[in-house]
Amino acid sequence: MEPPRIYNLFPRLAGSMDRWGAHAERARAMGFDWIYLNPVSMPGFSGSLYAVREHDRVCPDFLPPGVVGDGIAELGETLAGFRSLGLKPAMDLVINHTAIDSPLVDEHPDWYLRDEKGEVVRPSAIDPADARRVTVWGDLAEVDNANSPDRDGLWAYWRWLVRTYLELGFEGFRCDAAYKVPAALWRVLAEEARRVRPRAVFFAEPLGCRIQEVEQLGDAGLDFLFNSSKYWNFDAPWALEQHAQFGALRPSVSFAESHDTPRLAAEVDGDLDVMRQRYLFSAVFSAGVMMPIGFEFAHTRKLDVVRTTPDDWEQTGKDLTAFVGGVNRLKVDWPVLGVEGCWRALTPYDRPPIVLEKSH
Repeated sequence: MEPPRIYNLFPRLAGSMDRWGAHAERARAMGFDWIYLNPVSMPGFSGSLYAVREHDRVCPDFLPPGVVGDGIAELGETLAGFRSLGLKPAMDLVINHTAIDSPLVDEHPDWYLRDEKGEVVRPSAIDPADARRVTVWGDLAEVDNANSPDRDGLWAYWRWLVRTYLELGFEGFRCDAAYKVPAALWRVLAEEARRVRPRAVFFAEPLGCRIQEVEQLGDAGLDFLFNSSKYWNFDAPWALEQHAQFGALRPSVSFAESHDTPRLAAEVDGDLDVMRQRYLFSAVFSAGVMMPIGFEFAHTRKLDVVRTTPDDWEQTGKDLTAFVGGVNRLKVDWPVLGVEGCWRALTPYDRPPIVLEKSH
């Protein structure tokens, strides 16, 4: 397998499916071989792409003008267009929760985690810097993948979902919050996927979890892990240490920014030299690299899973497409840049510049 070079086409910024082709052509011209879509299914009342209400309907915001119905056929045609360009389509697979207003909540109440009052649990997170600060996502319902009384029925539903979207034309999945899903379920889904597409690929998103939680995914049938190198300032050894730990489990994918982070251009006041350095580093650090739409034009507006629209497209007058394309070609041409490899620092961390060595 060539090192995965993933272009994240964020659908709320790209708009309706009839507009996606031009972005895909640009991605292919830059040397990307995967095109990854955030969830495009019908969302719940909040409108968040990650609060999926109906898995078998496309969000109306992404349907071409005049199209009515569930949009599945149109999505399949769009994926065929991607594949004709030489791009492998991947989608977000969000199975640790659904929208709170999903019909599944009423149709299959045993599929959801319940509190002591019998109410559906909303997912939450504790701020690692202040345990008193807890964020609760009121638009979500937490799925009980581990201990549901109807675990067989629940897992059969997820198998159906994976099978359906692979048959539609997807070739891989980004596994959202992978560490919140039992490894045994990931193994089942990976086996199901490879019955449909023997070369189906699973990219696990474990960011923000402890290394012990990542280690549990080691035998889950997943192919790649996203790493945290984006947050490294080259002033401490933690990124190289994490790289060694992850590399013992699975190869990883780096990124200079993602839909979850601020735009790098905003963080560095539009300094293109810094953006070039960070993209080059992300491309050579690990086996894979991912870049979200708009990075190539130094967009500054953060992507938002609810509020972003095509009107947020920025005419910056800046263009990194040639540079990104050159880096991607370098990643393919030099084998050591397309594998996880081994990193070590040849100079101290406490003063610039730092000299790093990658070997394989």
